[in-house]
Formats: sequence, structure tokens, C-alpha cells
Amino acid sequence: MGELFRSEEMTLAQLFLQSEAAYCCVSELGEIGMVQFRDLNPDVNVFQRKFVNEVRRCEEMDRKLSEILHYYMRMVVHYPSFTIHLYPSLKKNFLELTELKHILRRTQQFFDEMEDPSLLEESSILLDPNEPVRVAPLRLGFVAGVIGRERIPNFERMLWRVCRGNVFLRQADIEDPLEDPTTGDQVHKSVFIIFFQGDQLKNRVKKICEGFRATLYPCPETPQERKEMLAGVNARIDDLQMVLNQTEDHRQRVLQAAAKTIRVWFIKVRKMKAIYHTLNLCNIDVTQKCLIAEVWCPISDLDSIQFALRRGTEKSGSTVPSILNRMQTKQTPPTYNKTNKFTSGFQNIVDAYGIGSYREINPAPYTIITFPFLFAVMFGDLGHGTLMTCAALYLVLRESRLMAQKNDNEIFNMMFGGRYIILLMGVFSMYTGIIYNDCFSKSLNVFGSGWSVRPMFNSKVGGNWTDGILNGSTVLQLDPAVDGVFSGPYPIGIDPIWSISVNKLSFLNSFKMKMSVILGVIHMLFGVTLSLFNHLYFNKPLNIYLGFIPEIIFMASLFGYLVILIFYKWVSYSARTSRDAPSLLIAFINMFLFNYNDPNNKPFYRGQMAIQSLLVVIALACVPCMLIVKTLVMRRQYLWRKHLGTQNFGGIRVGNGPTEDEAEIIQHDQLAQQSEDEPEVKDFNFADVAVHQAIHTIEYCLGCISNTASYLRLWALSLAHAQLSEVLWSMVMRIGLYSRSLGGFILLAIVFYFFAVLTVVILLIMEGLSAFLHALRLHWVEFQNKFYSGNGFKFLPFTFESILDGRAED
Repeated sequence: MGELFRSEEMTLAQLFLQSEAAYCCVSELGEIGMVQFRDLNPDVNVFQRKFVNEVRRCEEMDRKLSEILHYYMRMVVHYPSFTIHLYPSLKKNFLELTELKHILRRTQQFFDEMEDPSLLEESSILLDPNEPVRVAPLRLGFVAGVIGRERIPNFERMLWRVCRGNVFLRQADIEDPLEDPTTGDQVHKSVFIIFFQGDQLKNRVKKICEGFRATLYPCPETPQERKEMLAGVNARIDDLQMVLNQTEDHRQRVLQAAAKTIRVWFIKVRKMKAIYHTLNLCNIDVTQKCLIAEVWCPISDLDSIQFALRRGTEKSGSTVPSILNRMQTKQTPPTYNKTNKFTSGFQNIVDAYGIGSYREINPAPYTIITFPFLFAVMFGDLGHGTLMTCAALYLVLRESRLMAQKNDNEIFNMMFGGRYIILLMGVFSMYTGIIYNDCFSKSLNVFGSGWSVRPMFNSKVGGNWTDGILNGSTVLQLDPAVDGVFSGPYPIGIDPIWSISVNKLSFLNSFKMKMSVILGVIHMLFGVTLSLFNHLYFNKPLNIYLGFIPEIIFMASLFGYLVILIFYKWVSYSARTSRDAPSLLIAFINMFLFNYNDPNNKPFYRGQMAIQSLLVVIALACVPCMLIVKTLVMRRQYLWRKHLGTQNFGGIRVGNGPTEDEAEIIQHDQLAQQSEDEPEVKDFNFADVAVHQAIHTIEYCLGCISNTASYLRLWALSLAHAQLSEVLWSMVMRIGLYSRSLGGFILLAIVFYFFAVLTVVILLIMEGLSAFLHALRLHWVEFQNKFYSGNGFKFLPFTFESILDGRAED
């Protein structure tokens, strides 16, 4: 149970692993996730390590598996015809044969049309209208191909300009779209045939076709040859289509079978990669038969680590057991706080401020209670707390199903990770909502008010209400001094009559401001008290006598006394004497000014002047203890450690103190036990230490004042939340409550919809986030700085957990 309140005790251990058993042993260590490997080859390049080839093979296999998974997802989800990515050569051949088929058909149609004399005459005029028609002796060359349909206008224009009108172009669209073998997109193309005369025009035409990315195909000149070629193309297309269909069916079956085990393959490959990467951190002895590793591990888990090494040795079939030796080191171990699904969220809040120093008091167990409570003080509303609790309960009760879905939404994952934090915040908000008697800005009159107006009608004290007073007054105030007006406090929380009182805000201001000061001082005193346990654990008596004791006395004598005055005023003054009660704020200011002659502010009790003067003097006396005395004592200890009762005169030891070797050991141990707020230097520099201690003292003394004032945000945000909720009700919900007809019911349903949306968006999300951030600040700055340094580094064990969860490995 003690490890819950501070980090685990760690040790540095050395592993001796046989080469044939190293892989299995590291694999078993990754399964339990209890060791953090150190890099013993920091000066060796990554590409020069022993297992770099194995890591590359794992990366290549991981890449191939990712491609298979990508293809399968495209087949199932996006593109049923995914196989175009698996065999592009076959699809390319199929596309070329299809285009050639269309060319042969269209070309034959072109030549059949050219046999018509009228069409031939028209074409001759287009070639050159000034020359006479000479069909018989003219022999033209031609090229045929396909081109994108959208490029036809520009293509035709370019041919006309470059060839100066000495070519004849015929084109026809291909009705069915064709599949691009590279992208899989459907494209629309057209068949064209270009007639020309001479090699020069032929070269120009081919260059233009190449520039417009047109595909040219060989086309026979005679009809018989074209007919035979078309028959051969159709036969090849039929054969290729059959091959494509069979291949696609086969690949679908293969991928569907692979999809069932692809996650297992991913895990195995990534585990192998992680293991080989870890083996690259080890040293190899000169015999090349043993790997040496250094690991950080918790002392409480050494037995589990030994069992894991034994299992790895047995699985590998090795007869030589692996050896685990603990090492003595002066290096600071990493910080490891064991968590579960409930405490992990609160531990993350603490770690976001800074990883705790090794074996330092862990604030997370206390944050489990204080964080949601301070949040609820600012967010106190029974209705809003109920909604937040219901939302958190949904996440908690369905956590297994939601975890299995692996949602990639970052905001949802953040809320899901803090589901237990939200749950406690909602529960505590319900509690404070009951204390404030506030539910959606309305009070609940469950037990009946403790105030009564009846005694004011028959009062004989001079405060009776007549019909004239009732008719002529807009505001009436109940006098608690009249007998029977105030029968007693409300059983729990604030009396509901305050919700209709015009001085409600004044009453809540006083109540919540004093409550904020009380909670803040108690929270800070608790933080200072926790520092004592750090000093005791690390055996630092100097920090106890000249650090903790002056700090706790300084805060308790000033601000602890203020809390006592608040309770004293609540208890000592009744309804009849409350008007003569002095002001707490003025009394506290006069306490520092030693002003006790203020006629407007009488003392609370007899002897107040002497007690308050003594408390101020004691608080001021604590300042030099922290500022000067501690520095002088540290300097004296340094001089004592330096000389330590030994002097050498001609090699003869004088005195009864320890030897020089013993003195060096003692000096090293004492320096190693120096606190985190003392500079760790071999040569004691009095000026540096004095400045450092002065900064710490000034920061603490001024921080007591500023931190106490900072807790007033509990009061401010609580009032702001209540007022915003009340404004939302009066400006939105009241509109739907005016009418009592059927139309009013419909209007009420519409208004309630907007009221619900604004309540969730503004009061739950925005106000909840604001209260969360302020509670976070109160813990980080006002609470944790009293005892928590956060200068450590996190324990990062080698584990397969992230791989098994499907997350990317580091």
C-alpha cells in the first residue's frame, strides 16, 4: 500500500543472455513489460549494429502486410475491382487489345465511307481546294490510334496548324468508358485516323500524337488483313478476360483468407522488429556467444523477471540459464508509478505538470479526491452534475465495447481516457449542488424553509407588517431577530427561500468567499505537511528544522489564524449581535499594520491584540530562519565535511575522526542526499546558495498570499456558473412557460430543445472545461509546489502492449 503514495523502488540490473536464448528471453520480457533497456552502444551508428538486417527485413515485411491490408480494404470497402492494382500488366494488355479492337472496327468504317465518291470528293476539297481531284494516282499513308476525348479539339487544331492543312483527320468516340490500369479510373477515349503524304508529314504527325499522349497502333492497309487481325484480337481478348476473371476470383479468395490472420501477422512482425531493435541496445562479448544488457526494473518485480527469463531459456532450448545481477549505481533511477484504469487518468494529470523525482511523494492518490471536489465547488449544480455523471457512466459501463471499436477521434479518446475523472467530477458536482441547493438555477424545497412570515404580522417588537406596509412596499426583509421568523437551519444545504430573495447574491458572496479561503488554506497546509514525509524519507533533518517547521508555522500563524477567525465569527455572533460584528478583512489588514485603535472595527475577543501581535512576530521570525540560518548551517556543514576532524602532518593522522577514505564516503553520501532545492555542487559557493535560498524564501512567503487569493477563483467561478445558469433559464426557458394553450405546449417543446442544447454546449462543455482548467491550476501551482518538484524522468518499459492494442510502436 505504501507504493501507492510514492514511486516504485527501482534498481539497475545486468542481464547475461546466451545468443541462442536472447530472442526468446527478450520476447518474454516484452510480454510482462517490467524492464527498461539502456542503450549500451550510444556511439555506434544505427546502421552498424548487429541486428540491423533483421530489423530491415521486419520493416519490409511490415510494408508488404500493409499493402495487402490496403488492397483488401479497397476491395471490401471502396473499390470492388481492386485487382487492377495487383496485376497491372494483364490489365494493360487487356486495355491495349480493347483499344486495338475499336481501332480496327472504326478504321474499316472509315475506309468503307471513303469508297463513296461523294465523300471522297469532299475530302479532296478539304485537303486542298485549289488543286484538281486526282484520286487514282494519289497514294496516302495513314496512322491510327486512340486519344482522350477531351483532347480532340486541341489535337485537331494543332494538326491543322503544324501540317498546314495537308492532312485528313477522321475520329469517332468509343461509347463504353475504359479503365485506366494505373489509377483504375474510368476514362472516355476516341479513335482517330490521320491520312497524309510523305515522310515529313508522317514524322510531324507522330510527334504531335506523342505530345498529346495519344496511343498509336499498327493497322493493316487491306480489308482482308484488318479482318483477320480483328478476329485474332477478339480471340486474345476473350482468353485474357477469362484469365482476368479467374485471377480476380483467386486473389479475392486469397485476400479474404489472409484478412482473417493479417492482424496476427502484423503483431508477430512488429514484435520481431521490437525485439531485434532491443537486441541492438545490448553489448556482445568477445566470444560472440553472450549478450549483455542493462535494465531498470522495479525491485518488487524481480521474481517475475526471473521467471520470464527462465521461460525464455526453456523455449529456446538452451541449456545455459540467463543471469540477472543487481548493480550498484549512483545514477538517478526512472520514476515508475503503478496505475490501473481508474488511477491512470489522475496520474496523467500529475505527470502533465512534471514527472516526479525518484521516490518522491506522489500527488495522484490525493488528487483523486481533491481534484473533482475543487472542480465541483466551482461547478456545483445538481442538474448539471447529474448530466455529467450519466455521460461518464455511459463511457464506464460500455468501456469494453468502446475500446474494441478503436475510435480515431482525438477528442473522444481524450474524454474516454478521463472517464473516471468525469464520473467523480459529476458525483461531486451533485453533492455541491445539494449543498448550494441549485438545480438548473432553481432551488429544491424538500424539507420546507426555516423562515416564516407569520411572526412579522403580530410582532410586538416594532417590526410588524400592516396592510399599508404590504401594499406600499416592493421589497420586504425578514428580521431573524424576531422570535419565530427563523426557526432553524435548513437540514442540508442552503435554505430555498434565498432563491427568491433580493439579497441572495450578497449572502452567497459572503458564504462562498469564506468557504474558498477555508478550503484553500486547508489544501495548502496539507501540501506543506506532505513535504515533511519527503524530508523524513530522504533523511534530511536540515530541511525539516529550517524548512518545513518555519513554513508550516508561517502559514498557520497568518492564514490558519484567518480560518479560525472565520469559524469564530460564525459561532460567536447571533442574529441579534451580527450587526455589530467586525469585518474580517479589516481585522486581518490591521493585524499586519498593528493597528488596534480603529473605532469602526472592534476586536473579536479579549486579548486579540496580544495574540495577533505574537502571531505576526512569530511569522516574521520564520523568514530569517529560512533565509539566513539555513544558509549558514549549510556552510558550516560543508566546512565540517571538508575538514572532518582529520589533518595530515607529514603523513601522520591527527585526531580521532574517521580516515580520509571514510570522510570521502561520508561526504559523498551527504552530498547525494542533498535536497532538490539545494544546488548540488562540490565547492560550496556561499553567494549562490544564499541567492537560491533567498529566491525560495521570497517565493514561498509571497506565494502564501497570492496562492490564498488564487483560491478565490472557487468563489468567482461558482457564482459565475450559477448566474449564467439563471440567465439561461430566464432568457430561454421562461419564454415557453408563458402560454398554457396547445400552441404554448408546442412552443415549450421548441424552447426546451434550444434550452437543452445551450445547457450542454455552454454550461456543461464550456463552463465544465473552464472549471477543469482552474482546478488543474490550483493543483499544479497552489498545491503541488509545496512538496512536489517534478524533476524526474518516466520509466518506459519494453512492452508489447501498444502493439497488441493496435497502436503504432515508438
